[in-house]
Amino acid sequence: MAEHQLSGQVGEFASYLDALLARLDPRAGWSGVFWQRDPEGMRACLDGREVPPWDVVEALLEDIGAAYGPAAAAAERERARTLHAAALTAYDARPGAPDALADRLDVMLREQRYAAERRAGLTRLLSAPVSEEEAASLRHELAWAQDDHTRATARCAELRARLRRLDREGGPGGTGSGTGEGRYAGSPGVPGAPAEPPAGAARPRRPRPDGPAASTAPSAPDAGARPRPPAPEPSAPAAGAPGAPRKRRRGSARFAGAAEDGQAAPVVVPRVPAAGAAEAGAGRRTPRGARFAGVEEPAAPVPAPVAAVDEETAAAVAGVVERLARLRAGGRSGEAHVLLVEAAWWPVARLPPLADALHRAGLGADWATLLWEAAALPAERLVAAADALFAAGRDDDGRQMLRQGVARPAQQLGAAVLRLDEEGREREARALLDACVRVRTPEEAARCVAADPGRLVPPLLRAARAVSEERYWDLVHALRVAGHTL
Repeated sequence: MAEHQLSGQVGEFASYLDALLARLDPRAGWSGVFWQRDPEGMRACLDGREVPPWDVVEALLEDIGAAYGPAAAAAERERARTLHAAALTAYDARPGAPDALADRLDVMLREQRYAAERRAGLTRLLSAPVSEEEAASLRHELAWAQDDHTRATARCAELRARLRRLDREGGPGGTGSGTGEGRYAGSPGVPGAPAEPPAGAARPRRPRPDGPAASTAPSAPDAGARPRPPAPEPSAPAAGAPGAPRKRRRGSARFAGAAEDGQAAPVVVPRVPAAGAAEAGAGRRTPRGARFAGVEEPAAPVPAPVAAVDEETAAAVAGVVERLARLRAGGRSGEAHVLLVEAAWWPVARLPPLADALHRAGLGADWATLLWEAAALPAERLVAAADALFAAGRDDDGRQMLRQGVARPAQQLGAAVLRLDEEGREREARALLDACVRVRTPEEAARCVAADPGRLVPPLLRAARAVSEERYWDLVHALRVAGHTL
């Protein structure tokens, strides 16, 4: 399909979305929620730079139904679905889509798991004796956690469906070969649905946009509760009030953006791929560019090096694996998690043999948890840990650690790059910037330079250009919008 046709499809959907939003109150319903939580993402969609996830469009159609009646929403749905699918096809026709979509799926799987953990924690709190006021607040938070989990589950299914479609259509030369590594598959965070949902998939239930927020708490934690976006009030509710979801990990949760609230990453156990999934994915996803040492893509697979393990390391690894197995068998998951957090702070050279031992013992899920915990390490230590994994031939683990690690607040990331540069660790600084421009949106990456634009803008642009020309120009635009002179 011609490039101008693809761009036209995105522009046509953006115009449709603009007209749809013009019919809605930007302070009420789901429209109000989206504008409050991710105004930059909404503007990007209206500018035609992004395509929102389908669940966002569907929620806006619910606003139409509430304002104009169910018939009006039904009349819009078919056209919205058609235009949205065409816009996604335009993004999926750009080079690099499989990698971009797979990276976004990693993020969404973590969001799904985080929502599940949060939902379980809130349910446990509700099972304990609490006051009626506290119970109402907890039930409201639980409803939001359920909605987050429902959305994340739907988006994971949509991402997998799009990846399957790209595989069927045959790579970079096909019509749906990708989104380009400069965009995130047509949304500020997670892509929308394909033209039709996957066969047999249940349509996720959506929150109802009527009534004040204070009256939306469900009566029971397991009753399929669904939060409702707050109706307009004379004054905005205070932060943390029951009328608004609290302790949201990501500022743009509806678009699955990266964390910007400065909070520590929560305890999450990422999903572990099924046996053979890594090998299958490796045939499709080729590493792009240099993660650390500027090495070009290998012409043929290189066997992983076998590093000698000293006796002290071997004993420490064996001891941790034995204790973990015993704790898991006894159902003592809290103590097991503490042990994994401690292991994340081990000397980085111990991480590869620990990974091997955990997988041999059938504790792959614990290794995934440890990777997540290691991603919250100080940036300098994070890069060293990822470097050790790359050196041991665990490239997928190293890339995952970097992707998860750069989800920290942008200002922290920029400060870490400056420290590495001051210490003469240019390679490590490049690794962080490379991961940043691959995982974060251009707007988020642009915020990384706030600490010292003069020193950070040039290497950030070089990292973006090493990914793709499209990513480079997207970042240039974001930096200019942020007020930086290039």
